Amino acid sequence: MNLNDVKAIPSGRKPRKRRGRGHGSGLGKTAGRGTSGQRCRSGRKGAGIYEGGQMPLFRRLPKRGFNNKAFARRYAVVNLGALNRFEDGAEVDPAALVGAGLVTRLLDGVKVLATGELRRRLTVKAHRFSVAAMEKIQAAGGTAIVL
Repeated sequence: MNLNDVKAIPSGRKPRKRRGRGHGSGLGKTAGRGTSGQRCRSGRKGAGIYEGGQMPLFRRLPKRGFNNKAFARRYAVVNLGALNRFEDGAEVDPAALVGAGLVTRLLDGVKVLATGELRRRLTVKAHRFSVAAMEKIQAAGGTAIVL
């Protein structure tokens, strides 16, 4: 056996096509994109809703219903276990939560959830409370005030 008898093992992997590298490559000029037009250009290809000038499907279908998403309230959420960092008997309001770094943005208000255990007697002022959070605050000897 000589070196010129050794052949490469067929791996089943084709070399990648180097497009746009001249006519000799077979993929020069338009690089496999056809002739000029909207789809041959580089960059964004659109959202897939353009139908060649035909009235798009989303405009042909009737619009029904009401979506309250634009008017829905969004609350900054605070878990009950995180309130243990305050002193016993302290008054916790949205400003104190921002100062402690528990809330970054107030959005439409603060909602306190019941995740974790509260080990301090606190006066907690927030815009919303879950039912379980309110019960846990009262069980710890504190008060929950809805703003």
